[in-house]
Amino acid sequence: MQLNERDIRALCQQILSYSQADQTEVLFLGNQSALTRFAVNHIHQNVADEDAQVSIRCVVGKRVGVVNTNALDEATLRATVARASEIARRQPENPEWRSLPGPAPLSHAPAFSEATAAYTPEARAQAVQTIIKLAKDKGFEAAGAFETNVQHIAVANSLGVWAYEPRTEAECHAVVMADDNGSGYTQRMGTDASTFDVEAMAREAVETADRSRNPIELEIGEYETVLDTYAVAEMIQNLAFMGLNAQAQREGHGPFVGRLGQPVAAPAITLANDPLNPLTMAASFDFEGQPIQRTTLIDHGTAKAVISDSFNALLEDQPNTGNALPAPNTWGPLALNLALAAGDQSLAELIKGVERGIYVTRFHYTNPVHPVKAIFTGMTRDGTFLIEHGEVTRPVKSFRFVQGIFEALRDVRGIGREQRLAKDYVPVLAPALHVGAWSFTGVQREVQ
Repeated sequence: MQLNERDIRALCQQILSYSQADQTEVLFLGNQSALTRFAVNHIHQNVADEDAQVSIRCVVGKRVGVVNTNALDEATLRATVARASEIARRQPENPEWRSLPGPAPLSHAPAFSEATAAYTPEARAQAVQTIIKLAKDKGFEAAGAFETNVQHIAVANSLGVWAYEPRTEAECHAVVMADDNGSGYTQRMGTDASTFDVEAMAREAVETADRSRNPIELEIGEYETVLDTYAVAEMIQNLAFMGLNAQAQREGHGPFVGRLGQPVAAPAITLANDPLNPLTMAASFDFEGQPIQRTTLIDHGTAKAVISDSFNALLEDQPNTGNALPAPNTWGPLALNLALAAGDQSLAELIKGVERGIYVTRFHYTNPVHPVKAIFTGMTRDGTFLIEHGEVTRPVKSFRFVQGIFEALRDVRGIGREQRLAKDYVPVLAPALHVGAWSFTGVQREVQ
């Protein structure tokens, strides 16, 4: 499937011409994905998929209808437009609805990599084999996946919006399992797959798995803690899902409710949504074709701003930061280009600053507990260690935790200088952090 801007634009304009609604929007999503998955030191799946779909949003007065289709023939498209319009007419009025957005100037983001677009199954297999070989040499087992995606994203509407951008995304991760309950993890992601140092990834996962064997059990409680980049990214992702946006702020259920303009973190902490940063998953515009504005959410420890989309911006007569998700969307705006500012310490220096505490490689199975109080829960995984006298000494069994994010960020005592882009659901560019206290509430035990 060959996709290009000219043909996509012609298709979107054709769809707009079919509509008799007051306003119409077409979101085009074309995706070419390829995946190599491995387990037990063997590649067991290699797949490729191509798809193109359109989402059509029709506005009739203050009523809105949305229909998606991946059948792009004329008859289906005409029927889909008619159905979206009919759904809109049957909806109850939304008294808060204002309008679809109009056109706005767009910047050029470093969102596309020719190397990723040309990445072959053989190249993915060779990268995976590098991880598997090092694991096998140690008698361990590796599992994970390497995926590349080429996306063509376009938005057109009846008010004159036209936005098109090709984007690439690559992600590789692995879990290495050792005997005696040892495990390690590695992940790399970005627009350019050729930048991944797969040998360094393999060493990272294998060495962590080796060091984490025969973990001891520690008492639960609060510990001074060093969170590696994976754990920090997961924490910031949870903060984003809690609602750092205008809708959650207005409805009273986001973590910045009552906190804008107030200190929420240590002065060294700055968190921004930074769409033009080449270290993030850069993007020029959101799913309404609006420019994504760099927005500083936490500025040197102070809650500074929330993100918005066109609906919330028009409703509140505020600037649109360009963070819309595809309609229909009850979540509200979501930041997809988050970056936590780096510090000036190495990971070894962060650890050296801890007399007795815990080092956490990553979290998993995390969930919000109280969005307004910014409390979340989860477990440590794939490398949890005891720190004694500034050195990582013994592996410890994984903990469950319940922790206030702002409480942790207010007690940050050191920030790593290396940032890493990591993703569970939302990619976050994050450094490691040394926090004064982390609340561990349970210990993972083997089932007898």
